[in-house]
Amino acid sequence: MRQRWGMKRVSQSLSDPQFVQNPYPFYARAQAAGDIVDWPEFGMPCAVSHRAVQAVLRDRRMGREPVAPPEPAEHTRAFYAVEAHSMLELEPPRHTRLRGLVLRAFTSRRIAELAPEISALADELASAMTGEVDVLDAFARPLPVRIIARLLGVPETLAPQLLAWSNAMVAMYQVGRTRAVEDAANTAAAEFSEFLRGYVEERRTRPADDLITHLIAAEEDGARLSTDELITTCILLLNAGHEATVHTLGNGLAALLTHDHRHIDEAVVEEILRYDPPLHIFTRWVYEDVEVLGTPLAAGSQVACILGAAGRDPQVYDHPNTFDPARYTAKVAPHAAFGSGLHFCVGAPLARLELRIGLERLLHHHPHLRLVEPPHYGDTYHFHGLERLLVAT
Repeated sequence: MRQRWGMKRVSQSLSDPQFVQNPYPFYARAQAAGDIVDWPEFGMPCAVSHRAVQAVLRDRRMGREPVAPPEPAEHTRAFYAVEAHSMLELEPPRHTRLRGLVLRAFTSRRIAELAPEISALADELASAMTGEVDVLDAFARPLPVRIIARLLGVPETLAPQLLAWSNAMVAMYQVGRTRAVEDAANTAAAEFSEFLRGYVEERRTRPADDLITHLIAAEEDGARLSTDELITTCILLLNAGHEATVHTLGNGLAALLTHDHRHIDEAVVEEILRYDPPLHIFTRWVYEDVEVLGTPLAAGSQVACILGAAGRDPQVYDHPNTFDPARYTAKVAPHAAFGSGLHFCVGAPLARLELRIGLERLLHHHPHLRLVEPPHYGDTYHFHGLERLLVAT
């Protein structure tokens, strides 16, 4: 293997159908080459071991915000106008302020109160499934988007439109995006922002018991969210939470049915997230020359954390390619599906709740649910999610 950046090179086409359906053999090959490897087709150093991923995610000398952000192209200005206020893309001090305000509104108590609604909606969707059905369309997609609509306080009847906007914007994070993807994302960002702006202005004069109202009221040291920050936060909560939860529901159900595992509890949820997470790569900018586990990274460069590889690290997890929820009955290293460090996912408690309740209620209604065909993953890397999941009730 040739070397670049002083690390071993491991080659793998991102469009290879075998890789799209199962990237884990490549991850194992990469881990055998070192903690951080050169993946030339991806174009930047990649942390592939559990310890390297955790080290990069927790090192404050690396972060999400570029030192010199490029001027966005004219046809993407609306999209990047939203991104400019996203705490996912910011670093302290602004990230600290935004995240603190959001957590004052998006509390664990408020999330826990959603449990009965999640259960009732899961019952409604599951009971409507009959015969052969794509469980993604029938269950996994509508469940989280309808919950987030209720949480935000926007009409649930608009869930299909919210889903369309979300899908268009999230496509910007996929490898090999096209001009058509950029145009669609820009249009979605403009329309989504304008839609939410009306709700924000209304809630400023007519408060309600919803997340938009709580975000408006959130205050820390005299600071509040601006309208643009509030709009971006709502979009982020929908886009990041919905996309990941849909993939995890699908990936998780596929794993359960493939391994004939029907019992759902917290350990099963964590094993699903470790075994087949929805997001496989999260990148960081390097702010100063650093060395991570003996590998030098230059200031101004980028490094990718392969979250999907971290969960299959044989140095950390016994038999990592085996789906085994029992591993969580003992002390085990945390998976990286929700990230780590400063940018740990604020929606993790809601995602875990939707996964546990959603899958439990689905299998309660359909105890003999079975796969009609092998699970088929979409070509959507950095995401790793099913294109369809045909089941028979």
